[in-house]
Amino acid sequence: MNLKLKELRIKYKYTSKDIADILGISKPFYSQIENGRRRLSYDMAVKISKIFKMKPDELFYDDHKIVLKEM
Repeated sequence: MNLKLKELRIKYKYTSKDIADILGISKPFYSQIENGRRRLSYDMAVKISKIFKMKPDELFYDDHKIVLKEM
């Protein structure tokens, strides 16, 4: 999920400071969330999901396809 936050932020052309300011937290605190050093609470996920116009649960799911090997 950490990679997802960074990808979304870049896709929407935000800096980590922009996101931190919108959320009312410090840039270092947001960077820790994005880099996986802090856990993302559900309340914070709700706030972040509003920025990216998505459901909070979508932040916790990996969009990358799983490729299964044939046996």
